[in-house]
Amino acid sequence: MGHWICCFCIQVAELLMLLLVLALNCNSSTAATASPTAPHAKLSYSFGRTFLGLDKCNACIGTSICKKFFKEEIRFDTWLSSHLKLPPSYLLSYLGNYTDDTKSWRMVDITRLTTKYQHDRADKRICTSLLKTKTCSLEHALRRTPRFQKWLRAKRLTPDLVQGLPSPLLRCPSQRLLDRIVRRYAEVPDAGSIYMDHLTDQDKLRLLYTLSVNSHPILLQIFPDVEGWPFPRYLGSCGRLVVSASTRPLRDFYDADPEVAADLALQLLAVLRSMGTNDLNYFFYFTHVNAGTFGVFSNGHLFIRDASTLGIIDKEEGNQLIDSQQEYKDIFSCLTVDCQSAFVSCNSIREKHSLVMVCQELLPKLLKGKFLQPVQEKIDSFLQHCASGFADDRGINKAIAELAELLKPLRSCDSRFAYRYPDCKYSDKY
Repeated sequence: MGHWICCFCIQVAELLMLLLVLALNCNSSTAATASPTAPHAKLSYSFGRTFLGLDKCNACIGTSICKKFFKEEIRFDTWLSSHLKLPPSYLLSYLGNYTDDTKSWRMVDITRLTTKYQHDRADKRICTSLLKTKTCSLEHALRRTPRFQKWLRAKRLTPDLVQGLPSPLLRCPSQRLLDRIVRRYAEVPDAGSIYMDHLTDQDKLRLLYTLSVNSHPILLQIFPDVEGWPFPRYLGSCGRLVVSASTRPLRDFYDADPEVAADLALQLLAVLRSMGTNDLNYFFYFTHVNAGTFGVFSNGHLFIRDASTLGIIDKEEGNQLIDSQQEYKDIFSCLTVDCQSAFVSCNSIREKHSLVMVCQELLPKLLKGKFLQPVQEKIDSFLQHCASGFADDRGINKAIAELAELLKPLRSCDSRFAYRYPDCKYSDKY
C-alpha cells in the first residue's frame, strides 16, 4: 500500500510540474503580444484651455495644431514625469517633443508671442479702453473696432489695413508682401489666392491679432525653410502657443571651440548677405538683435530663431505708405508696446544696418580671443570698424567678404558640422 501511495504522489508532482511549465509558456506568449499599457489606465496631460490660451480665441494665433496637444503627440520635454504635469504657464518658451507616428520623436520649441503677463495686461487694456470694464469678451470687443470692421469688408489685405501696427514687418509694407501673407497664411486651408474670400471672420481676427502682437509666426509661414529661407519650420499654433522646429540659441556657443565659432560666424554673414540679396528682391533688416535672435540646429546649421524684430522693405515695389501715414494708432497698435513708442522711419534704414548691429552685439562675443595672432588682431580691428558703422564708403557685400576671407581658413571639416559634412571633403568651397 505504501509503495502505491508513493508512486501516486510522484505522478501527481510530475503532473503539477507540467501544468506549471505550460502556464509559464502561455503567460510569456501573451505578454509578447499584449500592449504594455493595456493593464493600466493611460496617463494624460490635464490640458486646460487657459494654459493654451484657447479661452481667449479668436483673439489668439490659431488652432491648427491643437489635436497634436490633446492626442499627446506633442509633449513637454522637461515635464515627462509619472504624473505628466504641465509646466508653469508664466514661461515664455518650452522645449518639447513632437511625433507623427508615436514612434519617432523630434525636438520642437513651444513658445508664446509675449509673456503671459504681457498677454494678460494687453487683454485688460482691450476691455478697459474699448468697453470700459475690467473683464470682457475679447473677441466681441475687438470685432467692434473700426479697423476690424474695415477688415471684414475688405476683399484684399491692403497697406491701409495694417498702418500703425507695431510689427517691423509692416512698417514699410508693399502690396506684393501683403498678398504673400494672405496667400501663405498657414492657419487656414491653402487657397493660393491673394484675396481674403477663403478667410472667415474668425480667421481675419486671428491674423490681425497675430500681426498686432508678434509677426514671428507669420514670417515663418510666408518664407518657409523648405524654400531655403533661414527660418525654423513652422509646425502650427494652438491658442496662444506656437510650435516650431527646435534650435539652440547662439549664446550657448559663445564658449565654443575656435573652429565652431568661425563656422557659425561665416553662416551668420551668409544669412545677412541673403537678407539683402535674394531672388524675391526683398530687403530684410533687424530693428534689434540679441543672443537669442539666432539659433543653431543639432546638425550645426544656423538659422534666425526669433523673427519678431525683422522688418522688410520691398526693393521691387517700394513701400506704399509714407511715414506720416503710419502714425495712425489704435488698440491694435499698442497691445504689446507703449502706444507712445516712435516708429523707425523707412527712409532711415541703410544697407549696412543689420551688419553693424551684429558687429556690435554678437560677433565680438562669438569671436573674441579665439584665434592666434595676427589673425585675431585683424578680426578685432574689422569688428571695431564695423561696429562704428565704417568710416569709409565700402559696400555691405564687400565688408562681409573681407571678414569671410579671414574666417574661412579657420573652420574645419568634420562630423561636428553635419549640415555640410562629408560634402566639405570634396568641395573647394570649404
